[in-house]
Amino acid sequence: MKKRLGFLSLIVLCLATACKKSFIELAPPSTAGVDNLYQTDEDFKQAELGIYDTYQTQYKDMWLYGDMRGDDSWDELVKSTPAAMDLFTINNDNPVIKSTWLNYYEIVSRTNLLLSRIELVDKNTVPNKDVYVAEAKFLRALAYFDLVRIYGDVPLVTRPITIDEAYKTGREKVATIYSEVIVKDLQAAAAGLPAKFAGADVGRATQGAAKALLGKVYLTLKDFPSAETVLKEVTTMGYALLPNYKDLFDYTKDEHHSEYIFDIEYEQGLSDEGSPFTTNFCPKNPDLSSFYGVTGGQNGANNAPRSLFAIFPAGDLRKDITAADGFVDNNGVYHHLVPTSNDVQTFTAKYMTPLIATNDSRANWKVIRYADVLLMLAEALNENGKPGEALPYLNKVHKRAGLADYGAMAQAAMRDTIYLERRLELSFEGQRWFDLVRTGRALETMASHGMKDYMTIFPIPLSQIQLINDPAIFPQNPGYD
Repeated sequence: MKKRLGFLSLIVLCLATACKKSFIELAPPSTAGVDNLYQTDEDFKQAELGIYDTYQTQYKDMWLYGDMRGDDSWDELVKSTPAAMDLFTINNDNPVIKSTWLNYYEIVSRTNLLLSRIELVDKNTVPNKDVYVAEAKFLRALAYFDLVRIYGDVPLVTRPITIDEAYKTGREKVATIYSEVIVKDLQAAAAGLPAKFAGADVGRATQGAAKALLGKVYLTLKDFPSAETVLKEVTTMGYALLPNYKDLFDYTKDEHHSEYIFDIEYEQGLSDEGSPFTTNFCPKNPDLSSFYGVTGGQNGANNAPRSLFAIFPAGDLRKDITAADGFVDNNGVYHHLVPTSNDVQTFTAKYMTPLIATNDSRANWKVIRYADVLLMLAEALNENGKPGEALPYLNKVHKRAGLADYGAMAQAAMRDTIYLERRLELSFEGQRWFDLVRTGRALETMASHGMKDYMTIFPIPLSQIQLINDPAIFPQNPGYD
């Protein structure tokens, strides 16, 4: 699927230019030429791939929200938006805040248009109709899940609408968006998606991805019984932890392995299909960049604070790749990063891979993988009063890191241990900030970093506030005026 994202049909171009002024680009194309594109199975498949393409664009910035905002990452050198995220000084006119909004509503617009058009065809014309519908609903649910976690109340749109309607569409309550779209779409996706794809389609959303994401949604809603049920189903679907943690981040190997559930996929060597993560996170140190084969620029962003180094127990095999301050060369010699005026002292090696051009990495962004599922299931079981049943799932992840099993513990201790294990396992994968918010620990953890109580969500882009210009239906989030 990675390579196919580079060759989108004219449907994508028409959708991308459908409405230039609407705040979420909601107006569908009205030309007969666009209607004629929605005819065949391949037309709808290409339209679906266009949605993935926008996810590629958006998830290039996901580290700013999931990592930089939390306590497992910091901006060692002042770099504009990363520093603003790190120091809780982000403004409502920040360009990333704006582009994130537009990217997600482009996804919503594309999925709504696809769903509206596919209703008009029968399965004899489009044999994979049911799969495309389920896949579009998964992609729409993920977009709205990210939107409400980033912005809080947002416009809820589930069909193509006109520009005039868009100007009158206000912000909907988060609870309604969860109940009416996110949960229902993921349930439909879980029922309609295949267990796996083959060939060039590997990497598209599957039934396991829908169920795993639904489990995360239920955890966020604190519906722990439902989370337990659906996450247990995922454990019966053939997923397994890789024996070696470091293989998760060895991009010379097959990334669609037993632990893979859903990534935002990138491909090296195709125009605009590579990811920027290796470039962004690699220090400027010439010896280090040479060792990893990172050519082109290096930005030295997303740095590991010393507090993260300190939480790893002795012998934890995850530490060196998660948080590093040097590297061991092929002769076994350790090279420590020496502080300079234009370089950093720490980095994460999770995205280090040979790079032939700036911002053209093969490294994917992991949206959800099986270790995450096991830890979520342990959390759900524990919150349901079953710490003993949670323990084996927790220990699967812990033991893979080369550590001895945890012993039996009470619910409160188990809760803290699971939270810690998620940090050890998932740092720099966009999980930490959202974990802090959903578990109610964000303010107590981040107040010393500059966080205020209203900062569990981000500002609505100023351009959208000005465009709608009606605070009765479209107010700014408190504290960001």
